Parts: sequence; structure tokens; C-alpha cells
Amino acid sequence: GHISYAEESIGKNSKGALVFDCIVKGGTLVDGLGGQAETGDVAIQDGHIAEVGGRINGLAKRTIDADGALVTPGWIDLHTHYDGQVSWDSEMAPSSHNGVTTVVMGNCGVGFAPVQEGQETQLIELMEGVEDIPGSALHEGMEWGKWETFPEYLDYLSSREFSLDVGAQIAHGSLRYYAMGERGRLNEDATASDLSLMGDLVTEALDAGAVGFSTSRIIGHRSLWGEPVPGTFAPDQEVLAIAEAMKKSSKGVFQMIPAGTVGKMESLGGEKYTQQEEHDLMVRVSMTSGRPVTFTLVQSPDYDPDTWREILELTDIANENGAKIYPQVSSRPIGFLTGLSGYHAFMRRPTYLREVAHLPLHEKVAIMSKPEIRKAILTESDIPPEAPGSMENVYGLFNIAAPALYPLEDPVNYEPDLSECIGARASASDVDPIDYLYDFLIEDGGTRFASLSAVDLPARMDVLQEMLLHPSTVTGLSDAGAHVTLICDGSMPTTQLTYWTRDRSKGEKIPLEFIVRKQTALNAELYGFIDRGTLEVGKKADINVIDHQKLQVSPPVPHMDLPMGGTRLMQPVNGYLNTLCSGISTREFDEDTGNRPGRLVRS
Repeated sequence: GHISYAEESIGKNSKGALVFDCIVKGGTLVDGLGGQAETGDVAIQDGHIAEVGGRINGLAKRTIDADGALVTPGWIDLHTHYDGQVSWDSEMAPSSHNGVTTVVMGNCGVGFAPVQEGQETQLIELMEGVEDIPGSALHEGMEWGKWETFPEYLDYLSSREFSLDVGAQIAHGSLRYYAMGERGRLNEDATASDLSLMGDLVTEALDAGAVGFSTSRIIGHRSLWGEPVPGTFAPDQEVLAIAEAMKKSSKGVFQMIPAGTVGKMESLGGEKYTQQEEHDLMVRVSMTSGRPVTFTLVQSPDYDPDTWREILELTDIANENGAKIYPQVSSRPIGFLTGLSGYHAFMRRPTYLREVAHLPLHEKVAIMSKPEIRKAILTESDIPPEAPGSMENVYGLFNIAAPALYPLEDPVNYEPDLSECIGARASASDVDPIDYLYDFLIEDGGTRFASLSAVDLPARMDVLQEMLLHPSTVTGLSDAGAHVTLICDGSMPTTQLTYWTRDRSKGEKIPLEFIVRKQTALNAELYGFIDRGTLEVGKKADINVIDHQKLQVSPPVPHMDLPMGGTRLMQPVNGYLNTLCSGISTREFDEDTGNRPGRLVRS
């Protein structure tokens, strides 16, 4: 409906007419509340929504023509890893390219505060191993020395300006290392005094504005040198001590990657806890703390294929009994990318390391096209990386899984046919899949990428659809800012809109209004961001204007723009006509405006 804002706070011209800072005119309003989309205007004043709905009569310093476009709240991405990037980057790509106006970082138990002098390298190696962000960028790009405690880290962030708003969580890994030193880093059991100190530090962080606490309990999350994330094996006593600290503050969300999330991890000795045991612990955390708990939920190939559904049923029961449990799900399967500008099956072959690895892309292709080089690389054995926790070790997976890789076309199809995979193409060409993969990687000047994303059956997407439709789930898991040459899921908020509301052909679509609400209002509610997430009067003017029919995500493109010249992959996105943060345009027609209205969000 048409709701008026108090005239006293809106400027008037010399003739007494209302003058807004901006009016978004004639768009299809999808307000995040879940109701049916309607055509109308949105008026903005002082960074907030002043009027919404219908035709707004008034003057404006600026008008955005949204005729034929969707007008939505800005997306809220709950699972990012910009903890280092916030030091050297203000654009906050790729999230800013994908209509995101608020991010939450510090997930998965890894972060950079609190930190004692001399602990920086270990925290960098932990982040590099778990989240695949180059250590060189973290060493050189971060402004180490400007904080020690978490409140000081938040104060540092509050001095920075971004294209979007940033919320930070205190991570179990850095907390444990700070409080316990090497004993904490190496996962020794905490003493009573350790627990007391960690609890005080968590309460201090939340009171200062941390939006949550995060922990990882999967043994596959390891530092560059192979040690599990501090807190991986934390007994219930330690986890519940954190819950008590959150109760004391009455702030924040408890974020967790439960043991068993991505499989049994038998090659690493096996997970210590089952998914059901982990769910029980999270329920106790929520009941003890009185705070919401969000956790990663995926369909794991190592368990009963319906285990995820059992976890959702346990969530329903827990929430009916007073808990606040919110499984965090993805809008598409997480994909591992392979290409010459990232990780690939041949990167640890002696000839490649000696003759090719150091060359620019076009020279790599030229050398690899030589018959003698091709023969040598294809027949050699691999030289494993020195660091056991390095993501370079994924080369082995690409060797084994070459037949299951899917070449990425433009626009990217996230539900391809079996006939499109490398194995099927190799069979049709009567060649070995690994030979076919080699030739594929040097096509088109070495710019091609393939993905290992396990989306060969519509049933896989049906699982994600059921997860998305569950009333207690929230969307996340984009990992934006992390896995810079392996995963490009920072574009997940865009894919969620294009695939589920427009493009899906092998199953049912999801209504537009539901998808918008899922990645705006519901995510905002979980983290207590009560000032944003919907198109309502008084709410923060974080808004997307989208050409829904032309919105698309293309295959990754390498950018050598990390500190020390490091490479990151980003997917070009087209169709965002305008993205506004606090009423100021940060992107127009898919181009950065240079405006930086984004600030730190405190709990």
C-alpha cells in the first residue's frame, strides 16, 4: 500500500513541494515480505525509505526509471570470508557485483581477531588452508598491528568505507589461539581458566558489536600444514561455555559447520561425532544461550541419502520445543572449478612445473600445445605439494573425477545433461577422459573452465528445492571472498534468482516472491538486522533494480588483482541496473560507481 512518511523530515522546495533524495519509478516491487509483487515507486530520503507503493507524487533530486524491472531489497549474504579483503578492498567484489548490500564474515571458525603479536602467520596459514586465500595477499594486504582485541578489530573496520555493509563474527580458531596459545591451536583440551577467559572474550566481542560466533567441527578444515581448525574437537563443555557467554551478552548468532557435514572423512581418520549428535549439541547451545544457531546443511554422499531430511525433522521438533535452529542451505551445488588460471589435474606434473607453471596464460597454451610437452605431461607422475593442507592437493581429485567434470558454457547451466560431461564427450570422441580434459583446458586460449558440482540428476536439485522451501532454512554458503581460484559461488545470490524463478526446466520453479524473501527479510531477521531486508517505510534504502529477463551469470574470468599480484576468479554478472546501499548507488548497469556508503554493522 501507499504509506506516507513524516513530512517534517523530508526537504521541501521553495514552493513547498516535497523533495526526496531519490525516487525509483515504476518498478515491479518485490518487497521481501512475501506478498504478491506490485507495480509502484519507492522514495528515498536520508538513506532510508520514505514512501513505498503506488505512484509517489513529489519531486526528487534523482529519479531511477525502473519500468519493466524488479525492485527488491538488497541481498543479505550470511556466509562470506572477507576478513582479510576488508583491509585492502572497498569494492567488496564479487558480492557487490551480485546485488548484495550486507555481508556477514568470520564464518567457519576462522578469522583474524583477537590476535596477539606473533600469531599472525599461524592465523594466515589457517585461513589459507581452510578458505584458500593466498597467504601472500593476507601478509601484504592486511593492516596488521592496528588491532589486537576483537573490539579493536571492529573499531578498525568502522574506520573503513565499502560498497556494502559488513558484519563480523568472532571465530573459534582465533579465539582459542589467543586465549590458549599453542595449546589452543593444536586442539588440546581447555582448562577451567581457559573456558572462563574464552567466555569473557566472546561476551566482550558481542557487546562491542560482533554479530555472532563461529566454529568448524569437520576434520577436513585444516591449516596449510595440516592441523585441524582450533576447536574442531571441542568437547560439549567448551561449546556450552561459549553458549553461556552468548547468554550473558544476549546478542549474536552461533554459526557452526557440524562434524559429518561433507562426509565421514575416513581418509583423515573419520569424524568424531555424527550429524545427529551434532544437531543435539546445537539444540543445547540454542537453549542454553537463548540465541539462534545456524549451521551448514548439505546432502552428504557418505551417509543415507535422506539424512538431511532427518536433520530437518529434528530441527522442526527442536524449534517446537523452544530452540532457535536455522539450517543454512545453498541455492545450487557447490562447484569445484578447474582451468589453467586455477587448479587442474596437470599442475603437479614435473614438466608442467618446470616448463609451464611460471608462464602467462597465452604462453602456457602455446607450450602445452606442443606434442612433446603434451606427451610428457600426460605420462608423468605427480609431485605432491610441500604443504599437506594446501588446496593445490585438489589436483588429485581432478585426475580421478575427470569424467564427471562439466564444461561451463555462457550463460552457465547449473543443471546440465549427462551427455555434456567430459566422460561422455570423451567416449563420443573415443579418447581417454584425461586426454580430453587436457585438450579442453587449452581451448580458446586457455580460458575454458569445467566444474565438478555433482548436478547430473534433477533429483539433486529437487533436494535443494526441498531444503529451500523448508520454513526454518536460510540461504547462504556462497563463501564469497574465499576459495579464490577453486570456487566461484559468490554469484550464488544471483543464481538463486535466475535459476529458481526463471530458468529451471527439469523440475518445478519457486515463486519469485518466496526467493526474494528468502535472501532478504529472513536472513536479516536471523542476524537481528531489523533496519533492513524489506521495502518498508523507515527501513534502510538497500535496494536492487534488476532486469530479470537479462540477468545472467557467465563462466569465470581470472583477475590478477589481489595483493602481491595474486589471482582470483570471478563470474561476470549482467542485469543489475542499479544497486543502492543506504540510498546511494554503488553499481549502475553492472559497473562500479565508486561510491562507498557501506559501513560496519554492529550487533
